[in-house]
Amino acid sequence: MALAHERESKVERLEVRLTPTTKSLLTHAAQLRHTTLTEFLVSSAVRAAEDVLLSPRVFEIDTEEGWSALMSILDEPKHAEPNAELVALLGERTPEE
Repeated sequence: MALAHERESKVERLEVRLTPTTKSLLTHAAQLRHTTLTEFLVSSAVRAAEDVLLSPRVFEIDTEEGWSALMSILDEPKHAEPNAELVALLGERTPEE
């Protein structure tokens, strides 16, 4: 996903105000990655944004009972009504709403 961002024309500008301590920290981190401060900030922000956008779609099931319940929901025929609990868990709205 980040590769697609690199192919686009860079026409947008973003300004950020930092404390000297924060700028020093970020500059040092960029140097350790052998990159510019701008490249470091952009790649870190893109990675963080992708994590935020993906996180609602990733969840853990830590019990056998939970796994069995999920599998039974997923195995229901396509014409079955949406399971309200699964819909709520995934943060989506049911068709009736």
